[in-house]
Amino acid sequence: MPIKNLADRWGGVSITLHWLTALMILGLVLVGFAMQELANSPTKIQVYGLHKSIGLTVLALTVLRLLWRLFAGVPQPAPGTPRWQQWASSATHGALYVILLAMPLSGWLYNSASGFPLKWFGLFALPRLSGYDADVKAFALGAHSTLFLALAAIVALHAAAALKHHYFDRDRTLVRMLPLIKPPAPAARDHETGA
Repeated sequence: MPIKNLADRWGGVSITLHWLTALMILGLVLVGFAMQELANSPTKIQVYGLHKSIGLTVLALTVLRLLWRLFAGVPQPAPGTPRWQQWASSATHGALYVILLAMPLSGWLYNSASGFPLKWFGLFALPRLSGYDADVKAFALGAHSTLFLALAAIVALHAAAALKHHYFDRDRTLVRMLPLIKPPAPAARDHETGA
């Protein structure tokens, strides 16, 4: 597998960053729901700290992904992909990147406006984005919740589109992000029309 992206497939760096980000987001969702149910305790503080640290890691990975994308380029759309699908794909990816930047930043802002310190896995402290402010805290929490819903919707759309390409269009769109999976067999031809 090449390291850099090619015209017809994603490279190893892009694939690794994509799936690492996906796993971290899944972890954030699970931890996010679980931590709300915890009683106030040292464990709850540790779980919140884990959620914040993973969120900051997603923020850093997203910046890295964008920089790598600028350097390595992106594969061409699968042959035969209609222009409207190419546009929808670009819009969806753009929205995903915006959310993957904005969501951790809204959490960071919420943490700052709540007056809590922020340490990345306990290793070093990050600066506050705001002083203690109840209005900013409420805004950031609302933004974080809204961005989560938007992220869930866009990820569902993204996954559905990938599955559509794989099972209905039978092209390499999904396969080039999953290099260990074989491409689908070409769609059966209509023998009567010779198509």
